[in-house]
Amino acid sequence: MIDLQGFGPQIALGAWMTVQVAFGGLIVGLVFGLMGAAAKLSPYAVLRGMGQSYTTVVRGIPEILVVLIVYFGGEDIVNRIAESVGYNDYIEINVFVAGVCALGLSFGAYATEVFRGAIQSVPVGQIEAAVACGMHSHQIYWRITLPQAMRLAIPGLGNLFQVLLKDTSLVSLIALPELMRTSQAAIQNTKEPFTFYFIAALIYLGITTVVLVGQIYAERWANRGVKRVSA
Repeated sequence: MIDLQGFGPQIALGAWMTVQVAFGGLIVGLVFGLMGAAAKLSPYAVLRGMGQSYTTVVRGIPEILVVLIVYFGGEDIVNRIAESVGYNDYIEINVFVAGVCALGLSFGAYATEVFRGAIQSVPVGQIEAAVACGMHSHQIYWRITLPQAMRLAIPGLGNLFQVLLKDTSLVSLIALPELMRTSQAAIQNTKEPFTFYFIAALIYLGITTVVLVGQIYAERWANRGVKRVSA
């Protein structure tokens, strides 16, 4: 039996915080991903340029820098704005919100390409049939394109979420008490790094395994009734 020397509850709270940050980042990332895909598929050059710039810049920067820039840069911007309106007290950004936004921003940049590919994979004939039936563009998007794109995007989004779960360890740098932060605190007090890093690894593995099982069931549910063509 592994002796956690009284740090079990803190480790459990850290694991729960990791799950919250991961799902928060997922929600934010899905929004950014859909917006980015819509921009890159837009007929307007300005929107396409914005979408391309977003994915190029964010994917070209290490996630750890995205976290630091969002937290410290966001805090600096907020305080500058406050000073400009006469508020002189220092404003601290909530670390949970900063962590979720930073991870969601990174997730969304990769999800943009997943959504773009999924949307482009929807058969053109179905879009033409919808137009022939008199459906408007927004009706086609919400009733025809998006439901099928989401089904096609599930495998790619599931893989990205697995990466996002592990990237939650980066927010320990901004003092958010997630799993890695609480594990490091336990190590500083007990001087047993192997024990607590091993426990953290097992917890990460357990969470990602649960997510993988959920992804499998989500894919089966999304593909119910879909005919598969034999090779």
